[in-house]
Amino acid sequence: MPPHPSSRVQKAREALAGRLREIRKDAGISGRELAVRCGWSESKSSRIENAKTPPSDADIRAWCRACAAEDQAPDLIATNRESAEAHVEWKRLQRTGLRRLQESTGDLYQQTKTFRVYVSDVIPGFLQTPGYAFALLASIADFRGTPDDVSEAVAARIRRNEVLKMGGRRFSFVLEESVLRYRLCTAETMAAQLGHLLGVMDLQNVAVGIVPFSEQRAVWPMPTFTIFDDSRVHADTLDAAATLTQPSQVELYARAFGRFSQQAARGSAARSLVVDAVASLG
Repeated sequence: MPPHPSSRVQKAREALAGRLREIRKDAGISGRELAVRCGWSESKSSRIENAKTPPSDADIRAWCRACAAEDQAPDLIATNRESAEAHVEWKRLQRTGLRRLQESTGDLYQQTKTFRVYVSDVIPGFLQTPGYAFALLASIADFRGTPDDVSEAVAARIRRNEVLKMGGRRFSFVLEESVLRYRLCTAETMAAQLGHLLGVMDLQNVAVGIVPFSEQRAVWPMPTFTIFDDSRVHADTLDAAATLTQPSQVELYARAFGRFSQQAARGSAARSLVVDAVASLG
């Protein structure tokens, strides 16, 4: 199998192959012995160890079982799946405009019951007004040089966000106070957005916390991320949206979210921060 055209995917495959090789070596067995225990050819073991053939989930389970390392199988299986889909490049998704990007997560939003969202840059997409969303997506389209379908993308985002009103789902947001102050739109649009945020804070299925500027930090501000149930994390960067599914990765982000939550102002204290931000608009 030739190297994958995406260098990130190829590196992920090579990293997985390296972990499997180390597990075999730690078990003190040869590639031949591993093949015997797994019931396949020695050449298959070699192809997997050298990232020539991506292993299936069943292959990974058999490998770990043969090496008495069953506890490592869940993370390795998640890594294997990520090598094929984890790094979704924004440029590829945005090639035909931003509407497709908004629609690409629709099924995931419908399936998820608990959302945990940490943001350090902009109002969370779930909570955006059409005006704020238009200003933000227009700036992204201009920066990326993508086709101008901002109006359609905003409509798709608002439709997607109907999930906020559906029963049986809970949302927990933690915002850095800076999110309330960044000027990504006109003062009037920002005032409307902050007013909408105050309204959302009254919803029974929504919890909003805000980490004040004045809070002594136990955890440094991080790039925005979203945790879907306890199984998946989307972590944004400038050039990609990383999808993380390894249990250890999800647990790490959940721990970070818990730390942010502990330091976040809530209730009347959080509302006061929003009101102050509105007042600062003049």
